Amino acid sequence: MKRPGLKKASKRVSCSKRYKIQKKVREHNKKLRKDAKKKGVGKKVKKDIGVPNKAPFKEDILREAEQRRSKLEEEKEKNKLAKQQERAQKRKKENSASRDADPKAKKARKELPSQEVLVKQMVKQSDPRNSKKHLCSELNKVIDASDIIVEILDARDPLGCRCPQLEEAVLKGEGNKKLLFLLNKIDLVPKENVEKWLQCLQLEFPAVAFKASTQQQDKTVQEKKARFATLNGVVDQTKGVACYGSSSLLQLLGDYANATGREGSLKVGLVGFPNVGKSSLINSLKGMRACNAGVQRGITRCFQDIHISKNVKMIDSPGIVAAQSNPKAAMALRSLQVEDKQETVLEAVRTLLKQCNKQQVMLQYNVPDFRNSLEFLSFFAKKRGFLQKGGVPNTELAASTFLNDWTGAKLSYHCKAPEKPSLPPYLSEDIVREMQKGWDLDKLRKGNEETLRSVKFPNQASSIVLLSKGPTAGVLSDVVEDKPAPEPTEEDMEGSCENKEAGGVKEVSEEGTAETDEPQIKTPLTNKQAKVGLQVPVPVNIDLSSVHTDDTYDFNTDFK
Repeated sequence: MKRPGLKKASKRVSCSKRYKIQKKVREHNKKLRKDAKKKGVGKKVKKDIGVPNKAPFKEDILREAEQRRSKLEEEKEKNKLAKQQERAQKRKKENSASRDADPKAKKARKELPSQEVLVKQMVKQSDPRNSKKHLCSELNKVIDASDIIVEILDARDPLGCRCPQLEEAVLKGEGNKKLLFLLNKIDLVPKENVEKWLQCLQLEFPAVAFKASTQQQDKTVQEKKARFATLNGVVDQTKGVACYGSSSLLQLLGDYANATGREGSLKVGLVGFPNVGKSSLINSLKGMRACNAGVQRGITRCFQDIHISKNVKMIDSPGIVAAQSNPKAAMALRSLQVEDKQETVLEAVRTLLKQCNKQQVMLQYNVPDFRNSLEFLSFFAKKRGFLQKGGVPNTELAASTFLNDWTGAKLSYHCKAPEKPSLPPYLSEDIVREMQKGWDLDKLRKGNEETLRSVKFPNQASSIVLLSKGPTAGVLSDVVEDKPAPEPTEEDMEGSCENKEAGGVKEVSEEGTAETDEPQIKTPLTNKQAKVGLQVPVPVNIDLSSVHTDDTYDFNTDFK
């Protein structure tokens, strides 16, 4: 009851009425629980514990579960498509009158998409940046404008990333340019292999060990350090953003600039084949995403200048164009034939699998024994869940993923360094002595040792052994349409390749690269020898003996 003089009635009730209400509520809730118990509604759903690791046929059970899940998703997609078709039919009925009234517009609408596709294809083909001639000219501009040429090598196959034509052009060019080796992606190779390759490369030119960052964002150096730092201020080494070897490289370049007494900034040109990490190196030194980088090959199409510090400026360049006379294995890893639709990903995967040991590939990808590349891709697609309608494995997607693992910074494989390295024909001891002048080699050696102590390397048993095909021939001048090298016959391979057993695993050793019968194209030597023509790959004596690997596989290390 509302009292006189108050704005609203009081909510106070007597105790007997309040107790009566509470009793009625309890009885009502009890009745609801009793009815739910009879119907079996209120039972808690038990948590699915999954398939235990010790259960037999665990993979088959998981595969069946994935198939059931895929079938449910297919049913959902079918229902969704059916509803979309119903809506489309309704729209057709509503717009049937207007379409019948103007048949010319209907014909124009049908022809328009095909015309757009043709225009896009024509624009892509007519783009001068996609031509090999443009890439060669841009690379020559970088060589001419640079004071120091840094040839970036993939630590997994350093010899295959070397281009004899490029090195010869730098040595015979004007301006007394310096040549420097940078061994990138050292975190994907066993530590012993990296040390041997550094010793071999330092016999010719100074070599820097480096591990570029793979997760650069558009942020400053301070924000990056604050995000990936612990309470002690130590950088987290497990993150892909960690970069090693940058301080050693910058100190080496800075000391050289001070020793030479340059007034302006030192111009450093980065060259190498596609996907060796040129743009990622600049992003790591700059501390932000200054250049576009990714797993796809051939992203960089023109050179660009990036100021790294006060006295150092780096020039990014497109990848070196590989000559068609190279072996198929070298073309699969170094060329852009897959992106240019000149070669299918299935052919590239077939070529790469021939250069590896089957048991190591099976352990790396956790697949059963396979007879050919198509069967391997089927197992690999089922393992990754790349299935099409009806549970058919998508081998195209599996092949693309496999190739991205090999060309990108993900898979661990390595090539053995030569035990008795020798200088190439275009190098002599006087040239090597001249190229090593001006560098502080003691600081470089200490910096490489510090880098090797910081990086976490994979085990020898967790890495795939790849047979290197030697240096890769490149094209630096006008593109010459040359024919691919003929495949060696069985008689030719008997003298160069031998099957040896090492620890129960059969390996193939190669004494050297096979010389092709292609005639050597000679270009007249001029004062400015920065632009050279296509040449036959220079034969290098390589002694790839069998690699002794542990019989046990370290499953604690995961590089997927």
